Amino acid sequence: MQTRPRVQRNMSHWGAFRAEVANGVLKSVAPFEHDPAPNPLIHAWPEMLTSPLRVAEPVVRRGWLDGDSGAGRGCDSYVAIPWDAALDRVAGEIGRVRDAHGNAAILGGSYGWSSAGRLHHARTLIRRFMNSVGGCTDQMNNYSYGAAMVFLPRILGRSDMIGSHLTSARSIAADCDVLLAFGGLPRRPWANQAGGAGEHGYDRFMEQVTQRARLVAVSPSRGDLDPDHPGNWIAIRPNTDTALILALCHRLLETGAEDRAFVDRYTSGSERFRAYLTGDTDGTPKDAGWAEAITGIPAAEIAALADALPGRRVLVTATWSLQRAHHGEQPYWAIVALAAMLGQIGLPGGGFAFGYGSSGGMGNPRYQPPLYSLPTGPNPAGSAIPVARVADALLCPGQTYRYDGTERTYPEIRMVYWAGGNPFMHHQDLNRLAKAFRRPETVVVQDCFWTATARHADIVLPATTTLERNDIGGSSRDPYLMAMHKLVEPVGAARNDFDIFADLAGRLGAREAFTDGLDETGLLARAWDSISQRLAARGITPPSFETFWDTGYLRMPEPVDDYVMLADFRADPDANRLATPSGRIELYSPALEAEGGGAHPGHPAWLEPAEWLGAPGAERFGLHLLTPQPQQRLHGQLDGATYVQGFKTHDREHLRLHPTDAARRGIADGDPVQLWNDRGSCHAVARLDPDLAPGVAVLPTGSSFDPDGRADRNSNPNVLTADIGSSDMTQGCAAQSCLVEIRRVDRLPELQAYRPPRIDPAPRPISDQI
Repeated sequence: MQTRPRVQRNMSHWGAFRAEVANGVLKSVAPFEHDPAPNPLIHAWPEMLTSPLRVAEPVVRRGWLDGDSGAGRGCDSYVAIPWDAALDRVAGEIGRVRDAHGNAAILGGSYGWSSAGRLHHARTLIRRFMNSVGGCTDQMNNYSYGAAMVFLPRILGRSDMIGSHLTSARSIAADCDVLLAFGGLPRRPWANQAGGAGEHGYDRFMEQVTQRARLVAVSPSRGDLDPDHPGNWIAIRPNTDTALILALCHRLLETGAEDRAFVDRYTSGSERFRAYLTGDTDGTPKDAGWAEAITGIPAAEIAALADALPGRRVLVTATWSLQRAHHGEQPYWAIVALAAMLGQIGLPGGGFAFGYGSSGGMGNPRYQPPLYSLPTGPNPAGSAIPVARVADALLCPGQTYRYDGTERTYPEIRMVYWAGGNPFMHHQDLNRLAKAFRRPETVVVQDCFWTATARHADIVLPATTTLERNDIGGSSRDPYLMAMHKLVEPVGAARNDFDIFADLAGRLGAREAFTDGLDETGLLARAWDSISQRLAARGITPPSFETFWDTGYLRMPEPVDDYVMLADFRADPDANRLATPSGRIELYSPALEAEGGGAHPGHPAWLEPAEWLGAPGAERFGLHLLTPQPQQRLHGQLDGATYVQGFKTHDREHLRLHPTDAARRGIADGDPVQLWNDRGSCHAVARLDPDLAPGVAVLPTGSSFDPDGRADRNSNPNVLTADIGSSDMTQGCAAQSCLVEIRRVDRLPELQAYRPPRIDPAPRPISDQI
């Protein structure tokens, strides 16, 4: 079905590109010709495709063969084995655990950033595979906005209020007067888009949203306000946004500026919320003076900000990072309340939105290319855990926990099968996670590179990258469907995830259920048939597959209408009732109050995080560590590339620190430093930054975990972050609630993470050992 295209193309989450291939070798890549601001990370592909960090062959961990019960995971050597032996062993372990303990004893792990392609998508494929052989314990939600995924539908009645389409930038440009952005609108996250990016449009977005609107960024870092675009910065203590927002709401009440007609018509429970704001319920008015003591923002500045909002079209936004904190639901709920009191929810350029500045394409028109993925089918095991609670599940089998209003029990996990993704990048308290990964009887990891997760596996299966297979890529917010041509043959003994799972399913009696009798060519044909039908249903004449494959891309028509969140609800709240108990926006929820068991009052409230600069622990650990996405890569992907390392000093990330905080610790710009708390330590190189709020340290995520006891030789801040849920309501990631101390060190330890583990030859036939 596939013929050799005139121009060979592929794409990744950080961008689409054209490829120069000669004699089966990827020589270079060039940006997609229609991308106005391509991400330079694409140029790392020729180097990383054949990196020594590629998993080149199936291997088994030496200690596992010797029966060490997982003690050597993370620091052991490996033995190379043939593919058939590896597949036999993996299938045998699945069958053994399934038969002895049930399918829920297998954790099927993955994380969706593993591949930009829609067919060879590891998270989809492992779910489809596990469900075809009886199911597993799956994972729910994500690390990026997991708290909001659970919480927002409870108060807004819709699941598309986060991670989907937001009020369009064109609507903001035409109608917005004030764009109040909690967490700012940073450039960094726009470099990447889940599923792949044909266009990078950050500058166009910023030009649109600042065309008419006054941009006010509330953040501990001025760096979250791009210097190339106009705006005002309000410095705030981390994790205190809720207090500021409540004070803004109080000021609207105090000055009579609340849109009471909107609140009464479109919301439920406002009386309870007002009583909290005025202090009738707890004796503490949530006024500007109260908020000053918490946020560090002068009361007069808070009052002036509040007074500048009524009578103007205001859009209140927040980045996803705000809800990645202890009680991270509260700033989002408070923002909804503020937008309701201003009365502009559902109006063009007004209301609220979550996610501008958190990922590429936010605010784009609703292109909605008809993407195709293989169906996963139902999970017969009926078991799942919140993704951010994986260590709890491994360490605490049988323990009960609260989640989304229900009491659940962690299953006893005997086997972990992880395909794509790296929890030793995303998860918190990595020393605790390493301890958790030593608990199962067997850990299998299927990946392209020797990630920290792969180094904690007993069996490692080498998977292809997107460049070594055919696929179709795209994102719901991007205008392009992209052909992803196979550019080179698989490196070493790497195989496609689909083929690995197909052979395993065959060994477990479910090959047909997994493959539907199709190979890669058949899957592409099915995918294009589905895409063509949905294009035709929208009045778009689809090209033939051959034309699409040769051209290499298909651009969706420009949508005529500008999307406005909740416009239908505002137009007719009776005909378009929300799926909440009241049918309206819930400013107070009796159900959430009851489920919380006294932990929260059922409305937006200031709840002190476990770790923040006002906490008792701040006397010992005096800096609040923030861990944003890195500038030069997506999470930890391609961390070993020369391009990525060029942004570091001494192979370490830069730690941004206010000059006053650095001086108190005897730290100068460029000094090697160690960050530490009771959970562990890591290393970095200091960079002094006066554009930080005092008491704040910033270290980006993504450096490869390189453990030496409880210390990370490298710069992975998740050694330091707390492995607690955002709340019992949502059990999301709470990485942004973290206190640390920092000290200068004379030397940095030698890194080992950028070298593959030792792979030993088998001393006797491997079949004799397994």
